[in-house]
Amino acid sequence: MTIRVVLADDQALVRGGFRLILESEDDIAVVGEAEDGEQAVTLVADLHPDVVLMDVQMPGVDGLEATRRIGALGDSVRTRVLVLTTFERDDYVLEALRGGASGFLLKNCPPEDLVLAVRRVIRGDALLAPSVTRRLIEDYITRPTPRSAPAPELQRLTERELAVLRLLAQGRSNTELAHELYVSEGTVKTHVSSILSKLGLRDRVQAVVFAYDTGLVEPRR
Repeated sequence: MTIRVVLADDQALVRGGFRLILESEDDIAVVGEAEDGEQAVTLVADLHPDVVLMDVQMPGVDGLEATRRIGALGDSVRTRVLVLTTFERDDYVLEALRGGASGFLLKNCPPEDLVLAVRRVIRGDALLAPSVTRRLIEDYITRPTPRSAPAPELQRLTERELAVLRLLAQGRSNTELAHELYVSEGTVKTHVSSILSKLGLRDRVQAVVFAYDTGLVEPRR
């Protein structure tokens, strides 16, 4: 299977560098380039790529707004957005994740990390590093009014799936989940896939955001 990628960055040299890195891999093809967020959304709607490498700071429609618009295209478009920026700012991270991004990567990362990130998000193993999870939790701590009751969507999950989602929201890896629940990693992956399917979520990032937004998990103060 060839992973189809769209590059969205206002700098042609940056797009050219990313293209060279990605197309050196046999299983990755760059199918389009956009120099602003509006073009990126149009390309996604027309081409339905697997992944978009999305710069944050672009003229006109920026990468964060473009990510939200891509997420609003509906279930027919299963494109995953990997946000790229030169700044590791908390507000960018949180806004990108809430907008539906599947990962967050700095532009100065090594080429092999870029390739690995594309492959990981297409598998659904979203890039949610522990540091990002901590930021997400800290943001929710500042919210003054917790939900009074769990969201009705949670009734779709079994007790075991709820347990997996709670641990997932705490930033646990598949290995850690398997150890805590006394099951194999294969069983954990099956549970995670079932959770995503039942809740209509793209990946683990959205599952973590969902867990906090619905009140299933409350951050420790």
